[in-house]
Amino acid sequence: MKTLVAALLSLFAVVVVLAGCKGSRKGYESAPYQVVLRDGKFELRDYPNLTVVETPMHNDSGASFQRLFRYISGQNKASQKIAMTTPVFMAGNASTRSMSFVMPADMESAPPASDPSVKTATLPAGRFAVFGFSGSRNDQAEKGSLEQLRAWLKSRNIEANGDPIYGYFDPPWTPSFMRRNEVMLRVDAQASNK
Repeated sequence: MKTLVAALLSLFAVVVVLAGCKGSRKGYESAPYQVVLRDGKFELRDYPNLTVVETPMHNDSGASFQRLFRYISGQNKASQKIAMTTPVFMAGNASTRSMSFVMPADMESAPPASDPSVKTATLPAGRFAVFGFSGSRNDQAEKGSLEQLRAWLKSRNIEANGDPIYGYFDPPWTPSFMRRNEVMLRVDAQASNK
């Protein structure tokens, strides 16, 4: 009997934790986009100009995240607190890698940063090919997801340009199999017509 009760309590705890993790990203505004084409885990999306705050990302992504988190927590020149959004974007190659937060849509302008390694910028509007995947953030997962996205684009004769952008939507305590991650590549605005 004790074993059955323990098993039921464990199952209940797992369900509560998983429900909490699943709902954790729902409380945040996400970068707006319009889906032009959906094909399983692949999409073509149109994004408007996105105002972002970004910082270089060297070996330690935790330090980059903390710089951005301090910025939205009010450590900016306006002492303004800014709502967290999803996803956290990571872009660039090994020498130019950056991490960025998207500013909420209702913000007219982002306040200047107090930290010189944090900058405000605009991610220009455009059409992006996107592949969704789950799991923890690591080089192997990023490489594999990018290869799948490139193969899908090749099968549709769509050319991509620029470095990939990775989007991570969930906090680190979310079980890896429940995480929403994406890789994006900019494509021609007429890509879905090919």
